[in-house]
Amino acid sequence: MAVYVVMEPPGRGEKPDTTAFVRDGFSWLGFLVPPLWLLWHRLWIEAALAFVAMALLSMLAEGLSLGLAGPLLSLLVSLYVGLEGQALRIAALRRRGWHEWGVVEADRLDDADTRYVLEAEAHADEPAPVPRIVPDAAHARPAQTGLVLGLTHTPGRP
Repeated sequence: MAVYVVMEPPGRGEKPDTTAFVRDGFSWLGFLVPPLWLLWHRLWIEAALAFVAMALLSMLAEGLSLGLAGPLLSLLVSLYVGLEGQALRIAALRRRGWHEWGVVEADRLDDADTRYVLEAEAHADEPAPVPRIVPDAAHARPAQTGLVLGLTHTPGRP
């Protein structure tokens, strides 16, 4: 089964058709043609960086007469996009204001969509959580002073 990360658009009043499903895992097209795959998913800056990195590595290998090492260096960029391309898509959606609803496991995209809709309807009936009056304990801790190397220093203890 594949794992899909469900990203919802910034406006809560949007139609559910605008929900994005990003399949988590290795992207073969991202590995084979990284700049084109990034452009297809509207990752303009990442595509430009991948193209420049591949060109620079190729020119560096050509200038140093490295032979077979040149294409292997460019292969590193391809491997990175293949492995982390989906994470780059999720990060781009977050920068645009989208938020992560959760994760859905399914064999196909339409099954993931069905599971998301059923789960979202089940959670729509639940009341929204009441805001806490008591502040969170994590925010109430005093700031740690001084530089700490090694084990964590607890003020007042030797």
